[in-house]
Amino acid sequence: MKHEQAIAALRELLGDRLSTGDSVRTLHASDEAYTAPALPDAVAFPDSTEDVAGIARICAAHDCPIVPYGIGTSLEGHVVPLKGGVTVDLSHMNRVVEIDDRNLCAVVEPGVTRKQLNEELRATGLMFTVDPGANATIGGMASTRASGTNAVRYGTMRENVMALEVVLADGQIIQTGTRARKSSAGYDLTHLFVGSEGTLGIITRITVRLFGQPEAIMAATCAFETVDGAVDSVMDAMQLGLPMARIELLDDVQMRGMNIYNPDMKLPETPHLFLEFHGSESGVAEQVETFTAIAEEHGGSDLQWATRTEDRTRLWQARHDAYYAAKALVPGAEGYVTDCCVPIDKLAVAIRRAQAAIDESGLVAPILGHVGDGNFHLVILIRPDDEAELKAANDLAGILNLMSIELGGTMTGEHGVGLGKKKYMTAEHGDSYALMGVIKKAIDPQNIMNPGKMVNVN
Repeated sequence: MKHEQAIAALRELLGDRLSTGDSVRTLHASDEAYTAPALPDAVAFPDSTEDVAGIARICAAHDCPIVPYGIGTSLEGHVVPLKGGVTVDLSHMNRVVEIDDRNLCAVVEPGVTRKQLNEELRATGLMFTVDPGANATIGGMASTRASGTNAVRYGTMRENVMALEVVLADGQIIQTGTRARKSSAGYDLTHLFVGSEGTLGIITRITVRLFGQPEAIMAATCAFETVDGAVDSVMDAMQLGLPMARIELLDDVQMRGMNIYNPDMKLPETPHLFLEFHGSESGVAEQVETFTAIAEEHGGSDLQWATRTEDRTRLWQARHDAYYAAKALVPGAEGYVTDCCVPIDKLAVAIRRAQAAIDESGLVAPILGHVGDGNFHLVILIRPDDEAELKAANDLAGILNLMSIELGGTMTGEHGVGLGKKKYMTAEHGDSYALMGVIKKAIDPQNIMNPGKMVNVN
């Protein structure tokens, strides 16, 4: 086995919290992406920041790669241990350390999930708002700069992480950021680590922003004849300053899958917006009235409103089940999921071009997205072990990546880079991509932190 000396030293530190068993290593060999799996030499389960620092010091001393791991729901091969080494599974570090209701923030360990945090916040009248769909860990969400359905009003992890505790590649523990809402003091190190995908260090504590639970919430679905009509409605609403909390677009193909997967929905199989409004009772009523008028101008119809908690929950659960609904379109298929993000005024053009590329590919690939911030996803359906379909899916994802960059956007709005999108980084960032490698080498000169991901190190 490679890295035997490092593993022996880690065994002394962790005891039975270090596993070299085949089943545990296989579980940590891949995520939900279509990336070839690779086995770690061992999997460590730290209980504390001091454990993580000890792991890093041992691995640095033996030049052993380290790959941080949350739940494994990432979609671009982020956690695949390309060069073996030690996967650091942070699931044991799952404590909510502090809820600071006066400063509207909470301090959590990286293994805390978003649902776990919101359950602990239930009695406080506060909520953590970043919702990527999966019940991801907050450490993983910070590492990938995650987003989701609430981002149009409440922001992504970029806006909602206030401070971090990070263990660097040599075992040093650093603190970044404060609970103050702004600072002009030096480099913004907090947001250097947010989105770094474990290539610069291991996040061991996160201070996140919280928001008050709104007095009134109303959700709705609205059918449109065309994607353009749906997007134009959203643009008009945003230009009017309508404070929508969630705005999700689902194309006609996705809606067909939704009705197959959940026959009780019985929604028209045309492009749809799923919406949610937050505020006071009177404010929400006014928002609904305004949006209804805007939607009707752009061909919107069949508006269905939901005010009861159980009805809203059912609606958003259907949206979060979109992956499984998409799979219902092609029985036996698996979903190759990719995303991009463009300026909002280019969204309708981008979706039309994506639909043309899908038709050209011969594959089935429903489209859904966070239309309020220009981010959309393809669930490309392919049969397992069909190499031709996998190649076609990769080609289609590549077309989407380059198209989004050409339109002034980014190849990923929330899935991250990992392995799947790394080869497009130069196209998006140009000369500044090399600077990322310089930063990586300065912080991790041995290149042991999640090596091979995101950046190139000479």
